[in-house]
Amino acid sequence: MKRYCPICGKKVVKPTKDKKKTTETTKFFPFCSERCKLVDLNSWFENEYIISGPLKQKQKDEPDELENVLK
Repeated sequence: MKRYCPICGKKVVKPTKDKKKTTETTKFFPFCSERCKLVDLNSWFENEYIISGPLKQKQKDEPDELENVLK
């Protein structure tokens, strides 16, 4: 599966569990570089990203969605 940096669109390699194969580009995953990582962080600080609404609080006696699918 090809993955791309959400800021600049450059191809990004997903890191592996093998520490020897870790490259400079994989340590900023899902971004391609430290710069893109910081651009994204700044976007959060400047309120360019928003969360659409509050999360729904689950009632104790309300069944899980998974339980409804299994029935």
